[in-house]
Amino acid sequence: MARRGGGGGVVGVPWLVLLLLGCCGGGIWPRGRIFAAADTDPNDLNVLNTLFTSLNSPGQLTGWQASGGDPCGQSWKGITCSGSGVTKILLPNLGLSGNLAYNMNNLGSLVELDMSQNSLGGGNQIQYNLPNLKLEKLNLAGNQFGGNLPYSISTMPNLKYLYLSNNRLQGNITDVFSSLYSLSEVDLSSNSLTGDLPQSFTGLSSLKKLYLQNNQFTGSINVLANLPLETLNVANNRFTGWIPSQLKKINSLQTDGNSWSTGPAPPPPPYTAPPPPNRQNSPGQNGDGSSSSGRKSGIGGGGVAGIIISLLVVGAVVAFFLIKRRKRKASMEEHFEQHQPFTSFPSNEVKDMKPIDESTAVDIESLASPASINLKPPPKIERHKSFDDDDFSNKPVAKKSNITPIKATVYSVADLQMATDSFNFDNLVGEGTFGRVYRAQFIDGKVLAIKKLDSTVMSFQSSDDFAELVSNISKMHHPNLNELVGYCMEHGQHLLVYDFHRNGSLHDLLHLSDEYSKPLSWNSRVKIALGSARALEYLHEICSPSIIHKNFKSSNILLDSEFNPHLSDAGLASFIPDAEFQAAEQSAGYTAPEVDMNGQYTLKSDVYSFGVVMLELLTGRKPFDSSRPRSEQSLVRWATPQLHDIDALDRMVDPALKGLYPAKSLSRFADVLALCVQPEPEFRPPMSEVVQALVRLVQRANMTKRMLDGDTSRRPDDQDQDFI
Repeated sequence: MARRGGGGGVVGVPWLVLLLLGCCGGGIWPRGRIFAAADTDPNDLNVLNTLFTSLNSPGQLTGWQASGGDPCGQSWKGITCSGSGVTKILLPNLGLSGNLAYNMNNLGSLVELDMSQNSLGGGNQIQYNLPNLKLEKLNLAGNQFGGNLPYSISTMPNLKYLYLSNNRLQGNITDVFSSLYSLSEVDLSSNSLTGDLPQSFTGLSSLKKLYLQNNQFTGSINVLANLPLETLNVANNRFTGWIPSQLKKINSLQTDGNSWSTGPAPPPPPYTAPPPPNRQNSPGQNGDGSSSSGRKSGIGGGGVAGIIISLLVVGAVVAFFLIKRRKRKASMEEHFEQHQPFTSFPSNEVKDMKPIDESTAVDIESLASPASINLKPPPKIERHKSFDDDDFSNKPVAKKSNITPIKATVYSVADLQMATDSFNFDNLVGEGTFGRVYRAQFIDGKVLAIKKLDSTVMSFQSSDDFAELVSNISKMHHPNLNELVGYCMEHGQHLLVYDFHRNGSLHDLLHLSDEYSKPLSWNSRVKIALGSARALEYLHEICSPSIIHKNFKSSNILLDSEFNPHLSDAGLASFIPDAEFQAAEQSAGYTAPEVDMNGQYTLKSDVYSFGVVMLELLTGRKPFDSSRPRSEQSLVRWATPQLHDIDALDRMVDPALKGLYPAKSLSRFADVLALCVQPEPEFRPPMSEVVQALVRLVQRANMTKRMLDGDTSRRPDDQDQDFI
């Protein structure tokens, strides 16, 4: 029986009995723990504590606590329980800001989540780890969530009501509706969603009401034709084509504000196969079943004979040319096989790989490290021959093959499914611009990260395109890049396998840590900045041609067990044209001003994004945070006027550091980032200069520390991050 938080004690057990058991030597409970028996499931309590903190501990949530408490046994505003499980969180229209908790998926009993008409999100994407087991109603309408629809929606088998209207959602709708057979109402209106409606809409067999108005959808609405809709609103979009006749029968239908075709619709509706011809018509009937009596054919016997003869002549001519073309193709294939200097790839490896012109291939080994102060160059890449020189000594070569072998492991879909438990939601560790990332544990105990590329963002025309991408990424090697381990391209899937880093992303460590997490020290922050700068320097100035990352942000900086940074997604954005990538990328606050103006990414736009990450490290703030006062929402605009004011700089520093940082190191750090976030790209330094400046900062700090210690040698427990 559902009950709202209130009342107390263990249900059905008198308090007097509990009191006697606790204090009369029964030995059942330790002394003093009589009131520790809480009604609320510990997992649910932990989520609500975290949620309270993520919402900036608002006073309007009466009864809520950042730690401890008993939501089901006490009176927590908006909480409904059944037994020990939290079944409803109803907090609409309370002026809440901040974000959802990172561990919402631990609410195993939640049936309804309503946090509509608040100011949540701050332009950030809805967290991927939403409650999914029993959730029937999700209402986040009227907030400030951005980005794409979270993939976790697809893992809610019992979802009936989905309300996400009046947010800042953008981009195409990915394949999140393919198995939501219980959905009855969906409201995605008043966002900035684009692209065609997904084919997975056709499976929403219970859908009664659908609101898509005030977006930027394109294409036709034929995928909605056979749904049991009673209400449909697709007004004010960019739909084209014809309105299916089935939808015109809906009583509540709104379609104005689109570019519908005004002419007569084609006889067979799009996406509908024409009925097969009836080959067993009864005498006296036409193919459509109508009687032919009393009607004469419009073509006489001579006309029929003429048509047949014409068809025979045309068929003979076509057959002649087809046979001739086939013979010529066979001879060309035979000639090609005789002069082909390379053997084909095995069937279990890359198929139909696109040749890569050697003149444009990235040859990392032949490029010298840039001249710089005491910088450790990237590790030397051993040259692996793709063929033996002797193979060509006595053979004529018509054309040298351009295919470069991919130095990465080929995985099968079955391997990756087994390692991720069929891409189970519990193994989902992130969702970014290019797709979802899963934790994969293999039989040998190795743990890797699987990036499942989103086909709506990275649409490969053929396996050649994907092979080219993998080949290019596999050539990048640097200690501060996330290393590509392998790939999979079976059954139309495009998956990349990377090293897995247990400390997660810099973004999570800075912005999603709870009160029990140890904050990053100043030393670690400088170390992360230096390593990340070296990664960008490698892409910009060592790789040839230079590689623009385009997607540099704190969520793409992964940290290993020693907090060494590893930049992820390097080389992925280069496969996508600037305009398309800008439309797909949703991270607010990282984009350089010139990209917003002309949509073109350059090396200097990466430098700007790096400066924003340095600001995150310095202040602990997000690049854009709508929960703050308007003058402080944009981190760059708020911070840059204060970077050269010592007093203001001290006030800007992340409070989590608790003053444990050297003033000179802080000032030099601020000087470097101020140059990086210059509004004019020509005034921003190249990454090699940024690296040199950060190295000098570290060297001076280390020297000062050793002088203070009275020892010029480093102690065994000293590490590179000891800068203070």
